[in-house]
Amino acid sequence: MKRQSRIKAKKGFSIGFCALVYTFLFMPILVIVVNSFNATTTKPYMSWKGFTFDWYQKLWENTSLLGAFGNTMIIAIISTILATIIGTLGAIGMYKYKFKGKKVIDALLYIPVVIPEIVLGIALLTIFAKVNIPRGMITLILAHVTFCIPFVIFNVRARLSGYDGSIEEASMDLGANRLVTFFEITLPVLAPGILGGALLAFTLSIDDVIISYFVYGQTKTYPLKVMESVKSGVSPDVNALSTLILIGTIIFVVITQCDWSSKKKAK
Repeated sequence: MKRQSRIKAKKGFSIGFCALVYTFLFMPILVIVVNSFNATTTKPYMSWKGFTFDWYQKLWENTSLLGAFGNTMIIAIISTILATIIGTLGAIGMYKYKFKGKKVIDALLYIPVVIPEIVLGIALLTIFAKVNIPRGMITLILAHVTFCIPFVIFNVRARLSGYDGSIEEASMDLGANRLVTFFEITLPVLAPGILGGALLAFTLSIDDVIISYFVYGQTKTYPLKVMESVKSGVSPDVNALSTLILIGTIIFVVITQCDWSSKKKAK
């Protein structure tokens, strides 16, 4: 009896602890979702005045907020594509070839990851000022590509750690050239690592505030727009857009996690 009571006590403690952790993690998100339906019209928009969908309608009238979100998506997509291409080629090149200074370059890749973002933001701002690049969409894309590349390289290199190079040799022995071998053999094998690096780069680009603050010029992103609104109180239409982004993210995760191949076989 004592043993069963102890097991029940441990189980209850584990459930309570997990519930506490998940509450701590998801309570802020729940507050945003709930506040997007808040009927209040007085700043700082925190007191509950009733349930309404008006803020979702007013969201489409807020052109500056939608424009900032559009800028964020454009920058994230372009920077992710560039960072994924450069990072993938860089990871493959550093894996396959030996050259002088390889270890130094390998160590330098960790600098954009470990240094404070404010330092990287100041450094990029200084470089852009020295070469007379006007701050705006271009500087934002260049900055985001800069800090996204190492994350792509790390993901692809992790995939390369278990890569069997003999399959490339077998492909070329059978008559395929290097280009065909890369697209037909190497790229499909590395696809999970490339996809993981691309998704991480996309997430980091959308979420960035500090580095973007130093190089944005007149092109504001969604995080910068939200940061501005914090001074006067985040309006519920911002919460409405955040809720829509959350719903889109959940749908994307559900789609990617579904095993569609097994469902097709079952049919």
